[in-house]
Amino acid sequence: MKRTFKNLGLFVLASTTFLNCQKDKEVEDSSTREHRFLRVLVSDQESKQLTQINPYDGTTSTFDAKYPLANLYTTASQRFAAVLYPSQNLVEVFDSGFESHVDHVDQKGTPKFGAITATGLKPTHFKSRGQESLIFNDGDGTLSLGNETNFHTAGAQMQVIKAGLVPHHGAMAAFDNGTYAVTSAPASGKSPNRVLVIDKQGKTTHASTQEVGAIHGNATDGANAVFGAFTSAEATSGGVLVVQSNGEQRMIANPAGFGAYRLGSIYYAAAARKFIGFVATKGAYLIDLFSNQITPIYAGTDAFQCKVDYAGNRLLVLSLDGKLRVYELASNRLIKEGNVIGTTDAGATYKPVLEATNRFAYIALPTTGEVHQINLETLATTTKHKVSAKPVRLTLLGFESSEGHND
Repeated sequence: MKRTFKNLGLFVLASTTFLNCQKDKEVEDSSTREHRFLRVLVSDQESKQLTQINPYDGTTSTFDAKYPLANLYTTASQRFAAVLYPSQNLVEVFDSGFESHVDHVDQKGTPKFGAITATGLKPTHFKSRGQESLIFNDGDGTLSLGNETNFHTAGAQMQVIKAGLVPHHGAMAAFDNGTYAVTSAPASGKSPNRVLVIDKQGKTTHASTQEVGAIHGNATDGANAVFGAFTSAEATSGGVLVVQSNGEQRMIANPAGFGAYRLGSIYYAAAARKFIGFVATKGAYLIDLFSNQITPIYAGTDAFQCKVDYAGNRLLVLSLDGKLRVYELASNRLIKEGNVIGTTDAGATYKPVLEATNRFAYIALPTTGEVHQINLETLATTTKHKVSAKPVRLTLLGFESSEGHND
């Protein structure tokens, strides 16, 4: 009996020690470390090298892309990044090697480039929903469509969608019903612009009902697509064009006194279920589709980076004086602000670029060759990751999780 109690005591002690260790690990992970399956991918202005940062352990690895100055975008699944080379008429994909299973993440392979490519002229605008990735090719007015099931198929090419569009600096959005909202213009850089809804074969399912000025920037929640636009070809005032998957369209005007500006970047914060518009000369604004109003979040003229965090809970605004502002989108309130980098030259061609998880902000600094990792609780720089000579693009890959298959 004494031996049984002794063994029971040892079991309880071991179990308590194990749970305390697990608790300590969780506290350490949540307060001082990034999620284990989260990666940062960076491209350089002059080198074709891509750098992948593993913030969890501070290591970096490099991969040879085809060309320098690659534009990087994360797919909706968060496993892949699209790598766009507009000047070389080429699109590739990069695989993080991670696959989410909701309660844990599987390692499906090593980080590497996929096999699929797209060769439309001047691929510029990227969007992704579900397993699909969609690129608008400014040079020929086509769209390239790729599905993740084919990303590692040898020799695979993305589907080309021809909707009879004139080449222009276009934009598009994917709806949950399988159709796409896509811009049209009389010529590159010309107005008026319109938005039509097409299917996967390029056939128009809903014609445009609204004529607007030049469009730039858009986002979707799957049922509504929001496009930043001037209200007319004269470009004297702006707003957003809202296009529904059923073809209905309406314009929401910018606030009174906004002036001859449009919201050139539109974001959808998935977790908060809100649209945000941004233009450097006016700041960041909430776009409310229910009240049909646009209201300020940060009405400053000095912001040069505005990003929704990885999950879509918070908005981060970085201004020229080096100050980072963090807003909680559920309440639209400022929860943290402070200087995190030095001042930025307003005339610089390549300025610092920003992305963020729920724990850290990542800022690539072209002048130092570093990506600064900033704790969002303290706004202190925890690590300066040396990546390349002139990092100018970055995106996040993977998942905000530290739970592996066998953990």
